[in-house]
Amino acid sequence: MKKKPIFYRTSQLVGFLLGARIFVAVLLTFALYVSTFFLFNQEESLRDFVFDFRVHGIIFCTVLSILAGGIINQFYDREKDQLTKPFRTKIQNFLKQKYFLYAYLILVAISLTTAFLISHRVFYFFLIYQFFMWFYSHKLSKILILNNITFVSLTLYPFFGMMVYYHTFSGKVFLMAVFLFVMLLMIDIVKDILTKNADKIFGYTTIPNTFGTHNAVNVVVALSVLLFTVSMMIINNTGIHSILPLYFAAGLFVIILSVYLLLSSVKKSNFIVLNILRIWVFVGIIAMLLDGIIERF
Repeated sequence: MKKKPIFYRTSQLVGFLLGARIFVAVLLTFALYVSTFFLFNQEESLRDFVFDFRVHGIIFCTVLSILAGGIINQFYDREKDQLTKPFRTKIQNFLKQKYFLYAYLILVAISLTTAFLISHRVFYFFLIYQFFMWFYSHKLSKILILNNITFVSLTLYPFFGMMVYYHTFSGKVFLMAVFLFVMLLMIDIVKDILTKNADKIFGYTTIPNTFGTHNAVNVVVALSVLLFTVSMMIINNTGIHSILPLYFAAGLFVIILSVYLLLSSVKKSNFIVLNILRIWVFVGIIAMLLDGIIERF
């Protein structure tokens, strides 16, 4: 039997990684470690944190769950992705869909087994997480408004779990959670605006293809006002004396710029706003890391 060339095998690997949303998984893993140690963990030293294997186990389960969720999501969204993400879909076609499903089942099994070994509570936490990730891809992603709220909630679910694990409840953490929720909700609605036509063809009931692009933009602008208000509350509560408050202060200008672009006639303004908001979320993770290093060390 003739061996398949290295290029084909490499393409299969790349296709699998793209299907599993590997870049999203890496970013969320980084964000989880940063937020867990510098925001939720108020008492443990770095040494204690490094050797806290329960935390690493929970984050490991989270990563596997995110990879599994990415695979099952691309399985259900495959037809739409052929229109909206043709290059990625072409790469994914190097690997048969049945192998994606096998990988999904293996990742879910390893995640839940690891969670069970940590504790029964952790097992139920991830069982609920896995169920809703599947249910979102299977049903909720096509239901108006619920699709946006569920997507954002599932993104933040692991962070909520770490907050409960460390019993970190404060006004600052609550406001930061609201800030991130609103930011991710804005990103998801802007993304729906860009994929409006494809969503309509394949039966995804989103805000843009139900109420129109103009009204969808108005919703994002209204969320921007809420985001601006939350940012001001965080600044008032903490003051501008470190990197993280500076991030929220600079974010006020980012919000104003985003609103300006959304309401302007600038070509590809929605695409520009989407990437500005995504980059700003990443900048926030870096700001949290630097702020934590300065405060702790």
